[in-house]
Amino acid sequence: MSALFRSFMQGGFECSTHRRPDGASHDLLVDTGHALHPGADYTALARYRIRTVRDGLRWHLIETAPGQYDWSSFLPMLRASQDHGMQVIWDLCHYGYPADVDPFSPAFPDRFARFAAAAAAIVRDESDDVPWYCPVNEISYWSWAGGDMAHFGPMGLGRGAELKRQLVRATCAGIAAIRQVDPRARFMLADPVINVAPNTPDEFDAAEHATQGQYEAWDMIAGARSHGLGGRRDNLDVIGVNFYSHNQWRLEGPRIERGEPDYRPFRELLMQVHNRYQRPILIAETGAEGDLRVPWLRYVCDEVAAARSMGADIQGICLYPVTDYPGWFDGRHCPTGMIGYPDAEQERPVYLPLASEMLEQQARFTLTPARYDVGQRITGNVQEPIQA
Repeated sequence: MSALFRSFMQGGFECSTHRRPDGASHDLLVDTGHALHPGADYTALARYRIRTVRDGLRWHLIETAPGQYDWSSFLPMLRASQDHGMQVIWDLCHYGYPADVDPFSPAFPDRFARFAAAAAAIVRDESDDVPWYCPVNEISYWSWAGGDMAHFGPMGLGRGAELKRQLVRATCAGIAAIRQVDPRARFMLADPVINVAPNTPDEFDAAEHATQGQYEAWDMIAGARSHGLGGRRDNLDVIGVNFYSHNQWRLEGPRIERGEPDYRPFRELLMQVHNRYQRPILIAETGAEGDLRVPWLRYVCDEVAAARSMGADIQGICLYPVTDYPGWFDGRHCPTGMIGYPDAEQERPVYLPLASEMLEQQARFTLTPARYDVGQRITGNVQEPIQA
């Protein structure tokens, strides 16, 4: 396994820009303080040997009118990453979009692609590094939350399948547009991995159908399902796997807790992704809250080590979010980060137990510098999708 990233253990800055049903808009980069002092945050992470992060552009701030871009919210972050030697996977659309954009509109994929190309040109002109992008974050979750349940924009009800296809179209169009601007570009496609268990034996097929749905977006992006969306095999560059303690549940029922009989070890979910796609994998999001932060991270790392020993090409683990953040719908302080809220002097307190665990796991997984190689885009066959 050649290393794609500068550090195995990584940090993700919460960059959601969603709109709630009550009309309120969120900008988590502002709410967490990261937008104001990105350089200080990059320095704080570098002290703990984190050299690769997830961070985000805010499309709704940048595209002030159709085709007109104001990069003043992004350039300080991009330049800070350069100044501090930080490798960034840039989210281009993390649930947010300009107010005049309708994700259900036929014009949405092209509108996003033009924005993605413009962003790629800025990154290309500002940096000599091989750029990394997550075009659209968590297509499957966004389709459910924003397309089926109206939890946040675009507030759809029963339109999840439609929204998923639109987000896949946008992703594929964005990848193609970016490659026209910068053929070096690499892509990470992030979505949750899940396990849905039946409550009774007669629910097995329904639970299995729900579980298999986790692969739809990746299959579509790879061109292995729902042809005509722009999918092609080399779109599926690096698979981003998001995994939290709530990613396993009973069909239309409660969460399955670790230690319960129906809980599947994370290594099994990782091996399923590996066997299906034969692509490099990044644990793009994982974390827990409060006193659970350290034991959860240790569990994830142990499972990743096990999956790697079985042949899975897992390239890193991103603690997400790496800072504390305010709850999406209630604003409460969520102590999930390795570093907390900034004080008046813009200093962030460090949660030392988690910082120490990150250092230990960094040493556990770190490859020698000679094996760091961004290389060519990964190529090869994508297996036919499992028919749900």
